[in-house]
Amino acid sequence: MTRIGTGVFACLTMLLAASCRPQADTRAAEELVIRDLDEQWSKAASARDLEKTVSFYSDDAALLAPNAPMASGKQAVRASWAALLVPGLTVSWQVTKVDVARSGDLAYLIGTYVVAMKDAQGKPADDHGKLLEVWKKQADGSWKVAADIYNSDLPAAAPEAKK
Repeated sequence: MTRIGTGVFACLTMLLAASCRPQADTRAAEELVIRDLDEQWSKAASARDLEKTVSFYSDDAALLAPNAPMASGKQAVRASWAALLVPGLTVSWQVTKVDVARSGDLAYLIGTYVVAMKDAQGKPADDHGKLLEVWKKQADGSWKVAADIYNSDLPAAAPEAKK
């Protein structure tokens, strides 16, 4: 082999060896990051901070709220949250499970939520249910919510009887 051929062979061998090395498993660390971000997000929503609440979504996020059309994109997500974060209403949620993909660029979170409000007569009209969030790692390494769905554990209201 020539000197150039030997050098190229050595470089290719080193690149191949480096690419075959197992990548460090960062899923546990990423899970902690997502749990922390989600806690910050819940606090922002509890404080009715609309801009902070919406900041946790990616620009192309989808919000699938109950009894409403899908909100696609940050502006539609903002409008959906604006209708929810009104005086007299509080919202909070708790994480029950986070699972980060082996690839380290996607994760899902399962949890429960509570919404406290008063109805038109001033009586408590609380709601509670479950939620699912899909988190996606962005190009800058940050995590943002790409898809968010929640729905109530309460039974659906009975249809009004026809008169």
